[in-house]
Amino acid sequence: MGNTEQLGQLPTEARNPRSERLDELSTLDMLRVINDEDATIAAAVRDALPQIAAVVDAVASRFEQGGRLFYVGAGTSGRLGVLDASECPPTFSVEPGLFVGLIAGGDSALRKSSEKSEDSPEAGRIDLEAFGLTEADSLLAIAASGRTPYVLGAMAAAKAAGALTVALTCAGPTVSRMGETAQIAIELATGPEVLTGSTRMKAGTATKLVLNMISTGVMVRRGAVFGNLMVNVQATNAKLVDRARRIIAAATGCSGDDAAGLLEAAGSVKVAIAMRVLGVNRVTADARLAGVKGNLRAVLASG
Repeated sequence: MGNTEQLGQLPTEARNPRSERLDELSTLDMLRVINDEDATIAAAVRDALPQIAAVVDAVASRFEQGGRLFYVGAGTSGRLGVLDASECPPTFSVEPGLFVGLIAGGDSALRKSSEKSEDSPEAGRIDLEAFGLTEADSLLAIAASGRTPYVLGAMAAAKAAGALTVALTCAGPTVSRMGETAQIAIELATGPEVLTGSTRMKAGTATKLVLNMISTGVMVRRGAVFGNLMVNVQATNAKLVDRARRIIAAATGCSGDDAAGLLEAAGSVKVAIAMRVLGVNRVTADARLAGVKGNLRAVLASG
């Protein structure tokens, strides 16, 4: 598929018969139409779970080799990628360079639309090559249509470097250039939008769901989660300090006051839990966690 030819034939560009009279509906009925369409998204994502699982395992494996995960997109897709990447450091205490979000037009495009920027494959290539990709890295290329030139340029750069290439599209199992190029293709069938062609809606919602799964799944596999507790959370403000104390209490069964004291003594949630459960001091807890790359479950299982 070329850059623009046959674009109008994509499911994401089709007119939705269920919303053809949108402007004639009452506000409540209009919102019901939007809500009904949104309700179809979870099923579309569920159909792609095997591919999403493959991505989680592949990226987690490359992280073990010192790799990084790059998100690349334009417009809504780019903003969602940058959002997911930027939320990983505070949630999982990873360095900012582990998850990297790139958007066509640069960071200014996060606030001010830069639609023309997506038409340059060369810009996508240059932006990604600036990070010095290696075979351990992974690229998550995002575009509802599956044919955005900027993203395709980035995919070419990743492929040349031997990095893992993943395509996340929303036009279903159609023949797309991104799907053909990628080693793993997540091809969601989100269907026509309520507002024709406005892929910030259903396609955007589906994209956010998948990105949540991938980043969370990778960090679960990496040992950054204990049960369903964010044991890597950074206690950097009052809300997060309170959350950290509650996590410690939940994981150890201690009181809130004891959890507060443990957090102060340990400096982090994981160390606090290890200290309490194993009955060791901070230095020992730190050392044992370092020996298993921070995997709290592994430390506690070792006794």
